[in-house]
Amino acid sequence: MEEAAIVPGPASLGGHGFDAPASLGATSHAGQNGAHPAEVIEPGHIEPGRALALIDFSPPQLAMGEKLIRMAYRMGVPGSMLSGPVGKKGRNRLLATVDNTLPGNRAAGTAIRAGHFLVHGAKTPIAQVDFSGAQRMTPPLEKVVHSFSWLSDLEACAAREQGAPVAERVLTAWLQANSAPPSKPGKGPAWNVGNTGMRLANWLAHAPLILSGEKSLRLRTLAHVSATARWLDRHVTHAEDGLAEVAGWVGIIAAGLLLPDGRPRRLYGEAGLIKALGELMGDDGGVLSRSPLAQMEAIALLVRLRNCYHATRRDAPPAAERVVELLLPPLLALAHGDGGLGSWQGGWAVSAQDLDALVRASGVRTRPLRDVRQWGYQRVVAHKSILQFDAAPPPMPRHARFGCASTLAFEFSHGVHRIVVNCGGAASGGGLVPVRLEQGLRATAAHSTLTLDDANSTAVLIGGAIGSGVTEVTLDRKTLQQENALAATRLDASHNGYAARYGLSHQRILLLRDDGTELRGEDLLLPSGRKGKRGMIGFAIRFHLGPEVEVNLTADGRGAALSLPDGGYWQFRSTSGEEAGQVTVEDSLWVDGQGRPQATQQLVIQGMVSRGGGTFGWLLKKMN
Repeated sequence: MEEAAIVPGPASLGGHGFDAPASLGATSHAGQNGAHPAEVIEPGHIEPGRALALIDFSPPQLAMGEKLIRMAYRMGVPGSMLSGPVGKKGRNRLLATVDNTLPGNRAAGTAIRAGHFLVHGAKTPIAQVDFSGAQRMTPPLEKVVHSFSWLSDLEACAAREQGAPVAERVLTAWLQANSAPPSKPGKGPAWNVGNTGMRLANWLAHAPLILSGEKSLRLRTLAHVSATARWLDRHVTHAEDGLAEVAGWVGIIAAGLLLPDGRPRRLYGEAGLIKALGELMGDDGGVLSRSPLAQMEAIALLVRLRNCYHATRRDAPPAAERVVELLLPPLLALAHGDGGLGSWQGGWAVSAQDLDALVRASGVRTRPLRDVRQWGYQRVVAHKSILQFDAAPPPMPRHARFGCASTLAFEFSHGVHRIVVNCGGAASGGGLVPVRLEQGLRATAAHSTLTLDDANSTAVLIGGAIGSGVTEVTLDRKTLQQENALAATRLDASHNGYAARYGLSHQRILLLRDDGTELRGEDLLLPSGRKGKRGMIGFAIRFHLGPEVEVNLTADGRGAALSLPDGGYWQFRSTSGEEAGQVTVEDSLWVDGQGRPQATQQLVIQGMVSRGGGTFGWLLKKMN
């Protein structure tokens, strides 16, 4: 798709106060009538592959002897030959017990004890699971089963004496179906690099649950642990994506720390991990998939690896600790007033409890990043209100896991109540969210933004992939100060996702008053080429509402009353012309903090617009 020229943003707001009905794009420049911007961030282009620069991390500094050991191990010399006397093979055993600081899900652990895997509200009998992978399961269930992440859930709900027999029965069934690693990755979900790395790390971290029973099972499990570590040594660089490679390296290092003769493997793994982390992230700490779920998974992997280091009385490499410090602030930028995350790039509204547990385990005390320019999310905090805005292209295809066409969508909350949300939850498809809805939840229409002709701003493909569409986004962020001491934050962004098909660029201006009681918006469709196109085209601007919002349309059909459980009352108004200003209510859904669908509603402004462009304003205001 050809890149479209970016249309300069309209003049800044200023001088008229925020209750004025004037168009956001037509007000006078800041500086007139006494207004002066307190903060200005110049407009800039955010393009995939350029703005998302890779972080350059160096592997730990090693003495010459350690460098030679690492090089020899990478070339295939066995660790036993490099660590001990020639010809002497160490006994297969674990060197330490790991203290796990990341708690599992008690409800899921209780379900396992009762004979079920519980994933996003859906129960699957363990007896019906095909551990060989010949009969495919839903992706979320496959990940839980083959990564053995369920071990932490089992550990959270019962003492070891009660949980170990259950864990050993499931492990025995899995080992019978997977007696030996295959020749290469991709032989079913059990043997992709991501699941294999997580499985190895979980086996080692939760060893008391799976190595406390009969000697024959213990020896068989330890032999499989060693074989899995050797398999990862050879295949970790063939991972399905960057996060999966990080998981593979974490498994390798955990084995290097906790198995005999592991020093060469650890040195090899540390160098590989630091390189993989550098390729996973942009320089503001956001993973290149732009997914908060992937961000959380990366943090959790590094926390679990740190626990393995501490078990052997070692410190994790400083670069790995630095990555945890970098990953957390962008993630917190997507937290709402209820403590949970916004719904972005396939993620659901992760609960405050799960987010808090991860933050505590990380040991990092930090604040959310306000302007995560390269990860692509803008955060505005105005008293009790929080605005989140997607001001970047979707992830590049090689990074996308559940890539969404969400450019210029926003979420808005006041206190603990979410008022405007995105549907979210594509990554939970296969639990209570049907798999067939996965692509629909990734579509532009599943987000609170504008669509043209019911088309996605970026093509949504099967398997979580993203196609052509938005390649460039401009962003201008300003803090505006007024004579009457009121202030507001103004976000002005545009994208070229509809330029090639319809000859129009979408520009969105959001203005949030600093007392958090008023959010003004304006959506503009502007010709992207010198030669305009004739005719009309359908548009829709969607505002998906939070699950606790009660909505009633006004008598004139141009607004709606929004009631919150705490007695809060908000008014939504369309400020466009008569033909394009009608507001309707339609059904929607929102995926909650456990990945379960909840029925909700959405406000929709829709109609026809000229190929020459159009302007549509709206207002969301607290009335009490």
